[in-house]
Amino acid sequence: MISSFLILTEIWAFHKIFRGKRRRLSIIILALAWLSLSTATASQVKFLLTKKTVLDNLTHETSVTPATPKVTNLGAHFVIGYRDFEELKLLVEKQGVAGVFITNRNVRYKTKEQVKQEIQTLQEIRRSQGLPPLLIAADQEGGIVSKLSPPLTKLPPLARIIDDRKDIDQQKDKVVEYATKQAKELVEIGVNLNFAPVVDLNKGTKVINDKYSKINRRAISENKEVVAKVALWYCQTLEIYGVKCTVKHFPGLGRVNTDTHIAEAELNATVADLINNDWVPFWRVMKSTQAFTMIGHAKLMTVDPENAASFSRKVVTEIIRKNWQHDGILITDDFGMQAVYGSKDGLENATVKSINAGVDLILLSYDEDLYYDAMYALMKAAKLGKLDAQVLAKSQQRLDRFSSIVKKETTQL
Repeated sequence: MISSFLILTEIWAFHKIFRGKRRRLSIIILALAWLSLSTATASQVKFLLTKKTVLDNLTHETSVTPATPKVTNLGAHFVIGYRDFEELKLLVEKQGVAGVFITNRNVRYKTKEQVKQEIQTLQEIRRSQGLPPLLIAADQEGGIVSKLSPPLTKLPPLARIIDDRKDIDQQKDKVVEYATKQAKELVEIGVNLNFAPVVDLNKGTKVINDKYSKINRRAISENKEVVAKVALWYCQTLEIYGVKCTVKHFPGLGRVNTDTHIAEAELNATVADLINNDWVPFWRVMKSTQAFTMIGHAKLMTVDPENAASFSRKVVTEIIRKNWQHDGILITDDFGMQAVYGSKDGLENATVKSINAGVDLILLSYDEDLYYDAMYALMKAAKLGKLDAQVLAKSQQRLDRFSSIVKKETTQL
């Protein structure tokens, strides 16, 4: 409602300035200001209604149709960031999310113990419901992406741990030592999923207006074999301590010259070239560990020039699920990015497409309010019979299988 108040203030100010002077201009400006107020107010009302509908329906256990899952089951497909801890607790209580993303805004000025206590509060809610632990995700790559530092130790990027000009097999101990330190600190506060490592190859691509991607500063190497080995050692080490890794950002950002945070992007390479190069690290880690795979928002132009990979059936269903026969967990990159939010499908349609394509988890890491629009879109699609029941059933099996692993590991720790 703050924006509405500001607009009203501006209307009154313009009225005072132009009263008795340029009357026609004053009327025009007042009309435009009133239109802005009406639009802002309508948008806020729409959001509040959407939010209420979602919260109300999350408490219902009624099946929508025999062919579609319960509305409450849809919460199993979301991992969200947050600003308001009490609101997050409510969503956890209503089983509206499968996981929580914690970042610098959630840990700033807090000790490890304070962060741990907040996470334990959420996990206790899940235990009281007889449910598996929440996914507690973080973006702790090292280097410029160290979102939990402080209070956790800020480590350098993996690229600085190794020297890809030398025999990489002789450097395994360095990678294991690095991953061990990181895993122990993550476990200490309750994180069980890390959005690392970046396995995009460093192609030295110049990215237009690169505000956030900066793959050239985050990638391990340009050498596919080096990246594959380092990523595998890293993920295997994290798993020893009960933390799952995430290889990202499939189908690869190393060749992409646009920052998907701020614009739609294209990956122009043949599938054959990608299979022999960029996809080697993804494939090696995906088949040898329990790693999550993060699906990025670049369009794979030779496969599906219309849709970002994160909500492309041709990429997710045909390549990953069918051709690769991969039955691991797939999670999207943040759906609040412009490559999704500003696409022709928008957030809502992209969410439905992504789930129907075989993606398991939608990530909304920055703007938690977008969760309500995305969830509402899934609820609406379920009621209209537009969610693929078979795809959802397989996704639920994957999530259940993973949850049982996490529950077992949590008990053992």
